[in-house]
Amino acid sequence: MIMQFLRKFKDLGITGGFTRWYDKNTRENRIAEMQGYAKNIASHLKDGAKVLEVAPGPGYLSIELSKLGNYDLTGMDISPDFIEICKANAKTEKANIDFVVGNVSSMTFENDIFDFIMCTAAFKNFKEPIVALKEMYRVLTVGGIAFIGDMNRKVSEKVLEEAARSISKSRFETWFMMNTFKMLKKSAYSREEFERMIKQTPFSRHEIFEDGIGFGIYLYK
Repeated sequence: MIMQFLRKFKDLGITGGFTRWYDKNTRENRIAEMQGYAKNIASHLKDGAKVLEVAPGPGYLSIELSKLGNYDLTGMDISPDFIEICKANAKTEKANIDFVVGNVSSMTFENDIFDFIMCTAAFKNFKEPIVALKEMYRVLTVGGIAFIGDMNRKVSEKVLEEAARSISKSRFETWFMMNTFKMLKKSAYSREEFERMIKQTPFSRHEIFEDGIGFGIYLYK
């Protein structure tokens, strides 16, 4: 409920100690998930493709994608703290990625420059989701694709618990992740809400499929 309230006033960026916790949790428990996303995304890319990751968090999806091909990668996050973590992680992995601070609702990029845009676990935090979608459309090349992966507000508690157990190493972590998921679920969207938002954008077509506790959404320009 707090996130829903704050989202009315500004786009939400994670800062401070929580960025370091999120980095550690992702590194220890979610790299396989990032690798899966990266493999699927790479199947849509040509050599030299220009790719933008919106709200990359600690940057592991872009880093894993960089290992799969010759891509021109940019990551943009509203949180300066996360961008610093992204740069450090990319340096450790020797990944050539341009991480910059920016807001998806008012991107400074020129029109029609990215072949692919990816955004995972962050779309529900955007203050103006339709504006964000329109901005993604604007910066995509003709024929470009945007991918959004995020939670399903109608996901069952049983599925949430299974997901919490799969990424936790103790009862406390399972309890913590379960309660985190419940909190995040309140600010997530349902399939019907995504459909309504997409209809208010210029995207020519889209595909939505269920993926664990959420959705995978492909949008085509």
